[in-house]
Amino acid sequence: MKDHVVESYENYREEDRLSTNNARKIEFLTTVRILDDIIGDGRTILDCAAGTGIYAFYFADKGHTVTATDITPRHVEIIQEILKTKDYTMKTAVLDATDMSMFADESFDVVLNMGPFYHLTEEIDRERCLNECCRVLKKGGLLVTAYIPRFYIFQLIAMQNEHFLDGRLAKQLIETGVLRHDDEKCFWTDTYYSSASEMETLYGQHGITVVDHFAQDGQTPQFHEIADKWNDEQFRIWCDYHYSVCREKSILGTSNHVVIIGRKD
Repeated sequence: MKDHVVESYENYREEDRLSTNNARKIEFLTTVRILDDIIGDGRTILDCAAGTGIYAFYFADKGHTVTATDITPRHVEIIQEILKTKDYTMKTAVLDATDMSMFADESFDVVLNMGPFYHLTEEIDRERCLNECCRVLKKGGLLVTAYIPRFYIFQLIAMQNEHFLDGRLAKQLIETGVLRHDDEKCFWTDTYYSSASEMETLYGQHGITVVDHFAQDGQTPQFHEIADKWNDEQFRIWCDYHYSVCREKSILGTSNHVVIIGRKD
């Protein structure tokens, strides 16, 4: 299954995803606004699914020591090319987040788990990923995990394309949270959709105390054509509004992406 996820990203311009329009930018802007307040200064950070490095470079530019890894070789190559323009070094590697044996226990102050969790369709792999994140995280360190809400995703997909307005697909997503590349109506790749309560329970089971839980982009992707017409001031107003409500529980279940942050006990 991981091969299909890698293939999906090898053929997708991840480098554009969080920067090309307002509906996408809000995810990044909300996240760094919150993380800047929580992380502090001078941290060692592992970005264990860095994509093409938007978060890795943001935090490295702010003076943190960042290690950027990803399961997709093309992403790591892009990061390495960008590093040639920087005046700092950053360790990089192609890495499966279910096996971080290249890193010693308690190596990092912060682990950004911003992508792998929702591509792990098997429970054993999700456990391995969280166990590895916790293992390499220092005591008192922060684990930052992104997920996609289970009870929202069908609404988004069905509104975007009536081909996916299918009762069997809705039932599958609600009951299992699993979408596989070989499903008759697969709209992405191997993916696992979870819920706020499940994520908070998982954190507790792994000795992680939740310190924040917020919607990265809310429902903005649903009306992206409108959002992309806003001028800078209108977009700023919307970003401030979203930030003010992004921790509301009713918003967590209706956001395209959600982040849960916890501190290792």
